[in-house]
Amino acid sequence: MTNPDEIRYRILKALARNPHCSQRELAHELGISLGKVNYCLRAIMSRGWVKVDNFRNNPDKRGYAYYLTPKGFEEKARVTLRFLKKRMKEYEAIRREIDELRRETAGTTLSITDESAEARIGQVKS
Repeated sequence: MTNPDEIRYRILKALARNPHCSQRELAHELGISLGKVNYCLRAIMSRGWVKVDNFRNNPDKRGYAYYLTPKGFEEKARVTLRFLKKRMKEYEAIRREIDELRRETAGTTLSITDESAEARIGQVKS
């Protein structure tokens, strides 16, 4: 996951769902390094999208809670829309590719579930 929009989307989504998650939990959930989470959170906080509260005396020992601000919710909506548009384009491209592959293989006896394609490729007799 190297696309900054995708990282921003996933971080904002995760924080909206669970503001008390740790940076380590975020890193694990998103599949990125702890350092990258820290860097991205600092950038998001500097833009005013997330505010942080310190809970050092919290009994479960979590130090911080990350809350989306009204600006953060607006940004989450914008980045979600961009992410959705990107995924829809990818979906359409894959759908077109699948349709083309189906046309190419329409005359064969090979099925999608066959593991040994080489042994069973043949033309259907009309």
